[in-house]
Amino acid sequence: MLTFQEFRNLVNLSRREICKEIFTENQDSIKVKKEERVVRNLARIFEATLAIGNKKGFHAMSLRDLSKGSGLSMGALYCYFASKDELLNMIQEQGRRVTFRVMGEQVAGLSGPREKLRAAITTHLYLSEVMQPWFYFSYMEAKNLGKKEQKEAIQSELAMERFLSGILQEGAEAGVFAARNADLTGAVLKAMLQDWYLKRWKYTSRNVSVEEYAEFVIEWAEAFLLPPGGRAHEPA
Repeated sequence: MLTFQEFRNLVNLSRREICKEIFTENQDSIKVKKEERVVRNLARIFEATLAIGNKKGFHAMSLRDLSKGSGLSMGALYCYFASKDELLNMIQEQGRRVTFRVMGEQVAGLSGPREKLRAAITTHLYLSEVMQPWFYFSYMEAKNLGKKEQKEAIQSELAMERFLSGILQEGAEAGVFAARNADLTGAVLKAMLQDWYLKRWKYTSRNVSVEEYAEFVIEWAEAFLLPPGGRAHEPA
C-alpha cells in the first residue's frame, strides 16, 4: 500500500490528467487551444470554485468572486465554460473520474477480498483527505442540483456502495468473510467513510489522523466480517 505522501502525489497527477481529458472532450466549447494553458487554468478555476463554493455556496458564488479567486479575468473565464451549470458539471465529472479511477487502480491486481477491502477503505479515506474540498462540495451541493444532476450524484454514491459490496460478496463466496448482507454492509461502510470528510473538525479536535481512522474502520469491518478462524483463510 502507498504511503499517504506517495498517494497525494499520485492523485495530483491524476487530477492533471483529468483536466487534459476535459480539454480533449470540450475542445469545441473551450476557446483556448493551448493544452498546457488550459490544464493550468482549469485547475485554478476548479480549486477556486471549490474554495468559494464550500464557504458561501456554489449558487451564491458570482463570476466576479470566481475571477478574484482564480486570478483570471471574467472574460477569460468564459473561454473555459459558457455557464455556471457547465462549470458545475465539469467539476463533478472531474472528481468522480479521479475517485473511481484511483479506487480501481489501487484494488486491481490484489489477490484476495480481505486485501481488496483494506485497500478500498484506505484509498477512499486518503482520497477524501487529499480532495476534501471536492468531496464536501459534491455532497453539500447535491441538494441544489437539477433533477438530472441529482440523479447522477445519487448513482455515483450507489456505484461506490456497489464497489464495496462487490468485494464483500466476493469475500463471502470465498469463505473469507461471514455471510452478511453485502449491500447493507457496503452502505454502512460508505457512511463511515463519508463521516471523515463531512465532519472533519470532529476528528481534528480529537487528534485523529487519516491513517488512524483508516485502521479503525478496517478493524471494525474485519471484526464484523471475519468468521471464527477467518484469518486462516487469507493472510493479512
